[in-house]
Amino acid sequence: MGRENILAVEENINRVLIGREKCVRKVLAALIAGGHVLLEDVPGTGKTTLARVLAASFRASFSRIQFTPDLLPSDVTGLTVLNRKSGEFEFRKGPVFTDILLADEINRATPRTQAGLLECMEERQVTTDGVSRKLPATFFVIATQNPVETSGTFPLPEAQLDRFMMKLSLGLPDLYEETQIMRSRLKGDPMAQITPCASPEDIAAAQKEMKTVEIAPELIKYIAKIVGATREHPDTASGASPRGTLMLMRASQAMAYLDGRAYVIPEDIKALAEPVLAHRLLLLGNYGSIRSGNEIVRDILRGITVPTENFGR
Repeated sequence: MGRENILAVEENINRVLIGREKCVRKVLAALIAGGHVLLEDVPGTGKTTLARVLAASFRASFSRIQFTPDLLPSDVTGLTVLNRKSGEFEFRKGPVFTDILLADEINRATPRTQAGLLECMEERQVTTDGVSRKLPATFFVIATQNPVETSGTFPLPEAQLDRFMMKLSLGLPDLYEETQIMRSRLKGDPMAQITPCASPEDIAAAQKEMKTVEIAPELIKYIAKIVGATREHPDTASGASPRGTLMLMRASQAMAYLDGRAYVIPEDIKALAEPVLAHRLLLLGNYGSIRSGNEIVRDILRGITVPTENFGR
């Protein structure tokens, strides 16, 4: 049942975000693979809308944090306060105690506040005053940032970027998609038509079922070769970590699961290599070089022979 309901959520999102099916599928793959997503795009492309529709499609708790320079870590995770009636200290939970968290414009917060999410994203818990409190097992972060406006922002450090399974971009619509967007809103906001069609239990079920997807030894080696090549590429000072290796494997299993297959194929890995690995690369920035992490990953994919076994087909 988990997969069918997740696909119903996908239908909901695609009715509101027209022409963004590939990106939506990757967001859902990250969700059921137990990862988190960073959406980087110019304003107005639908980043916040995607998170809102995702949350509205689940019978799940949802929190939104608007990150600003004056935001404190305790505004995110919660803090211990004195209850004047009882005379005892009690912990007041912050907005991270939720199933789905939208961290809007995450790069506008100071590094200290950004770091408040590190433990939450990696270990799904919050530690304050020496006490660790568990977050929901289905805790999922969608963070957004604007790549154009840099005034008053604090770029995410490598340790923070590494916590995101994927970095995605919705991109701008073409002529046909833009006309369809306008037509869909002539008589109102399609968000108003969205009704919940899944629950946190469906996410948990899908996460469990996804782990049964088979991945052949040749494809495990293929992933290792890709990640290893990011560390040896002449334009990188540092390649992807073993965390990136594991996330590429899990994301590939999740993509196969959403496609209704019980096995991973090379196309799953190739489709996810850029969003999973590119943001993890520390580039050298050689004189005259303007190559991006995405270009480097594409270069690596072209240089590695793709396994050609049957893989269950």
